Amino acid sequence: MKQIRVLLADDHAVLRAGLRLLLEAEPDIMVVGEAANGCQAVTLARELQPDVLLLDLTMPRLGGLDALGELRHLAPGCRVLVLTMHDDESYLRRALAAGAAGYVLKQADDRELLVALRAVARGEVYVPPALAPALLGGLIPQRQPLSTPPRHSLSEREEEVIRLVAQGYTSQEVADQLCLAVTTVETYRARAMQKLGIRGRAQLVRYALEVGWLKESSAFSVMKTTTNPPQVSNFSR
Repeated sequence: MKQIRVLLADDHAVLRAGLRLLLEAEPDIMVVGEAANGCQAVTLARELQPDVLLLDLTMPRLGGLDALGELRHLAPGCRVLVLTMHDDESYLRRALAAGAAGYVLKQADDRELLVALRAVARGEVYVPPALAPALLGGLIPQRQPLSTPPRHSLSEREEEVIRLVAQGYTSQEVADQLCLAVTTVETYRARAMQKLGIRGRAQLVRYALEVGWLKESSAFSVMKTTTNPPQVSNFSR
């Protein structure tokens, strides 16, 4: 199994220790270093070339947004997942514009952080469900609605699968949660997307927003994981 190499950057040592404990309990994740300020984050990212940098926005010496600009040139293969206390849409937009691949709030639970980290490592972009409607709403206000059949054209199982996929879960995670084989999940997913006339993740996210799947406050607690990694109950400062 190829491990995701992660660099932690936050000026709070206790928080970094908790994050390391959480992440290293996962077999596919390895923490390769820690930075206490923005300058260290840039230096270590250049030296270690991690797969993912977990980056706080508010740090001494060099803020996270400024660090993002330097990382584009010094560690172009490093994907940056912002971990922040700022639940403001403007911070999200600025972080994505500066080159971040994902954005997670420190108030989030452990499950969401792991989902976001793995999504970013796969090359996807992750935003919190609570902020996604505001973000995407500004990007597609003038587009015509998708010409899709009504939702009742989906079977109950197809809707379960496609809803979880839209919320950011991988096929393996959906399979685990619904007690299905991965190949079965892929079949349901393909069939549902064909019925809805959807091609690709971007259209799927848009459809999910239109039908309200991404407006639920409990989007990432639909199913409880059966594993029990060490808990970091709150990422807030």
